[in-house]
Amino acid sequence: MKSKMKIRIKYLVVTMFIMIMGLLSRKYMNIFPTAIAPFIGDMLWAMMVYFGLRFLIPKLKLTETLTLAIIFSFSIEISQLYQADWINNIRSTTLGALILGHGFLFEDLISYSLGIVIGCLLDYLLYHKKQSNVLKRI
Repeated sequence: MKSKMKIRIKYLVVTMFIMIMGLLSRKYMNIFPTAIAPFIGDMLWAMMVYFGLRFLIPKLKLTETLTLAIIFSFSIEISQLYQADWINNIRSTTLGALILGHGFLFEDLISYSLGIVIGCLLDYLLYHKKQSNVLKRI
């Protein structure tokens, strides 16, 4: 039981760290090369989604978590095509903008995919590589 709790705490800490890095990436965007600066926050947001799912549902295989994170992130982006007053009012708040975004951009789907894949690779390297039955986790 303790090991399950330790795993969840690890994922919570990683999720919070990535969340903070994502917020800072928006504030200090100028430290990144101009070509990639607009995409760093989106990559980190999607990576946070991935690790948040690992925290919420740690029993999932890595590929299952990756798939859920892609579905969730793409759903949020696609929902930005819907521009009703009620949801735009939510998007106009700070929290609503951070979660729901504002307008659909195809580039965001690429950023989300990269962030989630990088998150999954980090997850594998940090927490799963040492396991003897690695293929069963994937």
